[in-house]
Amino acid sequence: MTTGTVSTATALILFAHGARDPEWASPMRRVCASVRAQAPALRVELAFLEFMTPELAPCAEVLLAEGFNRIVVLPMFIAQGGHLKRDLPLLLDELRVRHPQARFELASAVGEAEPIVQAMAQHVLTLAAQ
Repeated sequence: MTTGTVSTATALILFAHGARDPEWASPMRRVCASVRAQAPALRVELAFLEFMTPELAPCAEVLLAEGFNRIVVLPMFIAQGGHLKRDLPLLLDELRVRHPQARFELASAVGEAEPIVQAMAQHVLTLAAQ
């Protein structure tokens, strides 16, 4: 007896705050480009909460139109604050209502990951040793 499996095409959205200064997004764009270079088969996009485009919903809708039915949103924030505790869950809830066939997952803020914490600590120590 065989069982059917549902194919899950996954895409990743790096979700950043955004700023009025276009240069602010440079590190985020570099991260996105690095991920694409290291994992060409992974579909990864960059979206913003405010001031910059694309915003989350239009970015997600492009991915959905391309056939991705699982979208993981990775906040490119140092830690959980008001935007991640209140604003982002509301945006994801709106997407879930509009696209019930899709799965939207929220990852923890990138700055809370232990390798990132350790990389920041190492940077501080490197500066202190100069």
